[in-house]
Amino acid sequence: MPATPPPALRPYLTARHELLWNEADAFAAEHVAPRAVRMGAAPGRVERKVADLMAGRGWFAVTVPAAFGGLGAGHVAKTVLIHRIARVSGAAAAILQATLIPVGALLHFATHEQMTRWLPGVADGSLLLSIAVTEPDAGGHIGGIETTAKRAGNHWVITGSKAHIGNSHLAGAHLVLARTAEAGVRTSQALTAFMVESDRPGLSVAKHRPGLGLHGFSAGRLDLDHVPVPADNVVGEIGEGLSVAQSSSILYGRPNLAAVSLGIHEAVAATTTSYLKARPRYRHALSDLPVLRDRIGGMEARLRAARILAYQSVHLLDQGLSCDAELINAKYLGHQWAMTSAQDAMELHGAHALDGEYVLQRMWRDIQHTYPPAGTGEIQRIRLADAAFQEDDIQWSERLAAKTAWTQPDPTAA
Repeated sequence: MPATPPPALRPYLTARHELLWNEADAFAAEHVAPRAVRMGAAPGRVERKVADLMAGRGWFAVTVPAAFGGLGAGHVAKTVLIHRIARVSGAAAAILQATLIPVGALLHFATHEQMTRWLPGVADGSLLLSIAVTEPDAGGHIGGIETTAKRAGNHWVITGSKAHIGNSHLAGAHLVLARTAEAGVRTSQALTAFMVESDRPGLSVAKHRPGLGLHGFSAGRLDLDHVPVPADNVVGEIGEGLSVAQSSSILYGRPNLAAVSLGIHEAVAATTTSYLKARPRYRHALSDLPVLRDRIGGMEARLRAARILAYQSVHLLDQGLSCDAELINAKYLGHQWAMTSAQDAMELHGAHALDGEYVLQRMWRDIQHTYPPAGTGEIQRIRLADAAFQEDDIQWSERLAAKTAWTQPDPTAA
């Protein structure tokens, strides 16, 4: 694993990005690595200390402007942090990236008063967020959302359930997507986004149930039983919820998951090459066998390509350039390539990979979790087909360019 950014990334990194790279590596070594084994061995426990330590560094507000207490460092900086943490723990990286998605929604659609109300808490670490879109029956099909919000005077009353909600047990507030129109209204006008504080009456979080991987990260269920929410907790306009969800998924969710996949991918490659170099066979090491070097060559090719895709796409986003398809592609291929390398790694380790305490099993399990969120592979390919046929009419990176571009000078640059 490179201690400094590889030369291929230099076109996308400023001096400030390199400082964050080094800071994230040092943090992961000191605070995440000692906890990673414990997190894997105790899947029923939600990891809170790592979240507190990252919050203390302001990382949950890496894209939040300084006016609201954030780092104001942009999307490349966000990718650096997630990527470097994921090398050591996919679960810790997931905790970081999950709050960043609703933060993006606030930056894109919230009023100045709303941003003043919520973003400083994110910046000082006192408020983590979740985005609650997925439902038990509808899954990620936004058009199938059944959670409803009914107007009652100066409040809305929300009823329904949400599932697979990242940071469900850590968040102090949830950005909930609910149906505000009667049946028959087009999905594009039927949904609205609400910020729902976790202590509101009627909101409950189901007991944490560990998943296949990402042990220590909570992705649980929210139940809303006639939860009253003030009218000024509506994020965006009434009926604009689809836009809130889609833009956040493309501009934050997909590149975040590409960064998680990349970090795990790097860890898989480093673990495998170290093992093959240290394992004797036929008076040499396994790493000298041509048939195994061929497999490693394929792994390295995938890793290098995934690294460029992940950073190039967010660099374009920081420049305010249209890049929806690039963000989608980085998520899609980043996961696919990491999954292929993880499977190759399991096979190259032979029976040793089946040892329940071996780190490679954790990586293999964790990478499964970057496939469903923000759209499965099938969804990504459909969106890429839209781009191929020039039918991708909505370009969120272009429409929200003024709110996504990072154009301020790098204060550490010469």
